[in-house]
Amino acid sequence: MPLSEEELRLLEQMERALVEEDPKLASTLRGTAFRRSARRRAIVAGACFVLGVVVLMTGAVARITPIGIAGFVIMLVSATIALTALRGQAQTASDPRTAVHPSHGFTVIDGGRTGRLRRQRRSGGHSFMSRVEDRWRRRREDGGY
Repeated sequence: MPLSEEELRLLEQMERALVEEDPKLASTLRGTAFRRSARRRAIVAGACFVLGVVVLMTGAVARITPIGIAGFVIMLVSATIALTALRGQAQTASDPRTAVHPSHGFTVIDGGRTGRLRRQRRSGGHSFMSRVEDRWRRRREDGGY
């Protein structure tokens, strides 16, 4: 049975609120297109890293310094690419400017909804970060770091 216009509007509002409050969870629920390409880049970079180790060791065993240096450069570049791919994936999940529309790719909505509401009531409706910021502000005002 399709959702009514009112239900769709409420669902979209809930998704927007989820993206604003917990962008990491929203990106997890959003989908894996970017994650797949980042993972693929990291795997290829890992294979190139192994190739760099082989070239480095070949240069060391054969006592040909330029080949050893080339192997080290291959290892360095591939490690940089792998780390950039993995870190870029994590930053995109937390950067709202690069985030896709909130309703794109969501497949499960009710899964954690009741638990989330319970946690909000228990903490007075404040998010974790706002509580941490309040504690930090109180410490600074009291003069104790």
